[in-house]
Amino acid sequence: MIRLLNKFAAPVLGLPRSAKRFIVVFVDIGLCVLSVWLAYYLRLGEFVALSGNGLWSVAVSVGIAIPVFIASGLYLAIFRYSGWPALLTVARAVGIYGVLYASIFAAIGVNEVPRTVGIIQPILLLLFVGASRAFARIWLGDRYRSILKEVARPKALIYGAGRSGRQLAAAMGNSHEMQVVGFLDDDDRLHGHVLNGLRIYNPGDLVSLESALNISDVLLAMPSLNRKRRNEILAEIRRAHVSVRTLPSMSDLAQGKVSISDLRELDIDDLLGRDPVSPNHILLAKNILDKVVLVTGAGGSIGSELCRQILVIGPQKLLLIEQSEFALYAIHQELEEKLAGRNVHLVPLLASVQDDERMHEIMSTWRPDTVYHAAAYKHVPLVEHNPAEGIKNNVLGTLRAAQAAARNGVADFVLISTDKAVRPTNIMGASKRMAEMVLQALAEISPGTKFAMVRFGNVLGSSGSVVPRFRQQIRDGGPITLTHPEITRYFMTIPEAAQLVIQAGAMAKGGDVFVLDMGQPVKILDLARRMVELSGLEVRGEDNPDGDIEIEITGLRPGEKLYEELLIGDNPKPTSHPRIMKAHEDFLAWVELEQRLLALQAALEVNDVGVVRLMLQELVSGYEPSGEIVDWVHLAQLAEAS
Repeated sequence: MIRLLNKFAAPVLGLPRSAKRFIVVFVDIGLCVLSVWLAYYLRLGEFVALSGNGLWSVAVSVGIAIPVFIASGLYLAIFRYSGWPALLTVARAVGIYGVLYASIFAAIGVNEVPRTVGIIQPILLLLFVGASRAFARIWLGDRYRSILKEVARPKALIYGAGRSGRQLAAAMGNSHEMQVVGFLDDDDRLHGHVLNGLRIYNPGDLVSLESALNISDVLLAMPSLNRKRRNEILAEIRRAHVSVRTLPSMSDLAQGKVSISDLRELDIDDLLGRDPVSPNHILLAKNILDKVVLVTGAGGSIGSELCRQILVIGPQKLLLIEQSEFALYAIHQELEEKLAGRNVHLVPLLASVQDDERMHEIMSTWRPDTVYHAAAYKHVPLVEHNPAEGIKNNVLGTLRAAQAAARNGVADFVLISTDKAVRPTNIMGASKRMAEMVLQALAEISPGTKFAMVRFGNVLGSSGSVVPRFRQQIRDGGPITLTHPEITRYFMTIPEAAQLVIQAGAMAKGGDVFVLDMGQPVKILDLARRMVELSGLEVRGEDNPDGDIEIEITGLRPGEKLYEELLIGDNPKPTSHPRIMKAHEDFLAWVELEQRLLALQAALEVNDVGVVRLMLQELVSGYEPSGEIVDWVHLAQLAEAS
């Protein structure tokens, strides 16, 4: 019986409002007749046929009740409200009716109609009308609320009617967050067909479907798709104002069924990344497997990813060096959880790479075979405003770590460098080029340690990357802040960069400068636009004043370049890896460089920024500061003196 009633609930709710009101009025008329008949029974003790004045009592009941109910608003909202407000409305309406009905049949009296009927009938009518409203609420109310929630849920199309798409649709069948209303698929043989109750549409019709079906999201369920085809699909989706979410790659998906939790926000590396090149496992294992490995800056973006990948390869010990207590705690806890029975000893060590004694103490204790030096201050404007600290950490810190490594028999030392070291316009870039020169010079006098450096551009999602900042600005409703409309950068995913760093370091012979193939440079303005559009929003501008997110140009920051380069010269040499090149860069011999470093250190100790900048210009080929000195201490001292 309950199942039968539930079957008719949706058709009843689907009726026009006027039809639903007519039904309820008709029910109330029936209740008036029923309550009069039962009132006679309760008074006389037997069922009687209503005739004569008995029919008159029914007609009066209907004639009074329906107008009073209409005037009381009993038919304005039938299923939408419940609880005391609805009961009070019914009680008030029947109360008014009862006074009028009792006045005629109880107070005045009508022949052949017992006076007590004028009292009993309104009481019965109150019970019947109240019960009818309660029944309607129980029968239709929950279904009504579920329909409202269903209508309010965002509607999505799943791109890909294959196995992953079908599993995702099944997993989202009971989702309260989103409603799947169909599939998109490139196979034109499927268009128009119905799969598990959902129609399959042509992706070319997405713009019209977005408005016709009120689509807010497209869910990419093609984890095995190559990067080129994925980018083509994303370019097609961008024409519609929908948000895009995706499943991870097949390698990231756990075995078993796809679930809603597998869905993630579309990362911009889905646009900028490339199809991965299979790593050379011999190179990956060469400097790590069953060895003692040390990573400086282990809590940073690159350092932490290096630690993750090193752990998978299987070192004997992994030493984590970090000067930030919180960063060290976070990466150590993460790696501990990932050990999963691996026989790897993790050692978290608080230390600054500038502390010569601490670095020597650590390396003499554990005698690492390989060091990955990722510790660095890398935020261009911050280093520009704090140049002495930036140079101490990036140059002298690298020097101390490298000397400790050479003194303690480290076989391989790999520096994580940057494209900003090429013809730098800022202190950060100049300091990283100086760090490279330190290793190049030490490589000549320390043949026992193979020093190498790996140079690459921006990594997606790092602490200094524009991507997480743009994403947060979009969530906040904008504006997106961009320093210059023509600014261009190279991008690479953090996992790819870390993997290539490990492989490059394994190819080192001593003093090598490796350069990673970063692909094509990306215009940051185009990147910002794509992020907005793939969030289902529009860029606001002169050509679209009603858009959602504005892009605001703030001007270049101190030391910031419009374009980055990866090579000082134009003579890169290929290596055995298709995405790793080897550059030839000139440098100073250690005998000369050591004296220059001592002079530089003396200038840093007294924070003589003017002298420091001049010395960097003499030492670093192509270094041209882009503006005046902006060191905060220097500026404050000048202001105080004036």
